[in-house]
Amino acid sequence: MFTRSARFYDALYSWKDYPGETSKLLTIIRERCPSARTLLDVACGTGKHLELLRADFEVEGLDLDTEMLTMAKQRLPQVPFHHGDMLDFDLSRQFDVVTCLFSSIAYAGTTERLARAIRTMADHVAPGGVLVVEPFFTPDQWEPGHPWALFVDETDLKIARMDVPGPPRDRIAALEFHYLVATPDGIEYFREPHEITLFTNDEYLEAFRAEGLEAQHDPEGLMGRGLYTAVKPR
Repeated sequence: MFTRSARFYDALYSWKDYPGETSKLLTIIRERCPSARTLLDVACGTGKHLELLRADFEVEGLDLDTEMLTMAKQRLPQVPFHHGDMLDFDLSRQFDVVTCLFSSIAYAGTTERLARAIRTMADHVAPGGVLVVEPFFTPDQWEPGHPWALFVDETDLKIARMDVPGPPRDRIAALEFHYLVATPDGIEYFREPHEITLFTNDEYLEAFRAEGLEAQHDPEGLMGRGLYTAVKPR
C-alpha cells in the first residue's frame, strides 16, 4: 500500500474535505443511532477523520500501516490506536459505531476477504450500533487509460504523483503510482504499486447480508464514491 509515500500522505490528500465529510457522517450516524457514544475507525490512516470525530465520540483507530499509526498517534496522543488487519483484528469489545472510510475496504482483494472484513467489523459493532463502509469504484465506473495526477505545491515540498490505470484483471485494478518529490534535501523519484479491487454493489450488499445486516447504499456518499450504512439488530 503506502509503503513509500506514507510520510507525504496528508500533503497529498490536503484537497480532501474532511470537515464536510465528517459533518455528513455525523448526520448519518445520529439518524440511525442517536445515542452513539463510542466509535472505531478501521483503516484510520493518519487520523484526520478521528481528529474531527472525537468532538462527538470517544474514538479509537486501527490500521495495518505502522508508519500511518505513528503519525496518527502524534496527531492525537490521547486517542487509543491499534495495529491490526481489517480482515481479522480482535479488540475484544464492541463500539456503537464502526467506520471504514476512503475506499480502504477495496484493498481486501477478493469477495471472500471482503466478507471476512465485513464480518470482523460487524463483530465489533454493538447491538443497535452502526457500521459505515465507504467503497471504491465498481467495475462499471472504472475508466482505464485516463492519466491521473496529484500535485503538492508547498514552500518546502513539491510532489507530482501520476498514474495511467490500465484495464482490471480479475477485477483487480493494478495501479503503479510514480512520485517525483522535491524537498530542501533534494529530489527523489520512486514508484509504489497498489492493487485495488472493483467490487460490485451486489457483492458489498451480500457481505452485509451474510452477517445479518441490511445495508443501505447511498450512491453519492461522502465524496462521490458511495456509502454503505447498516444498523446491527438488537
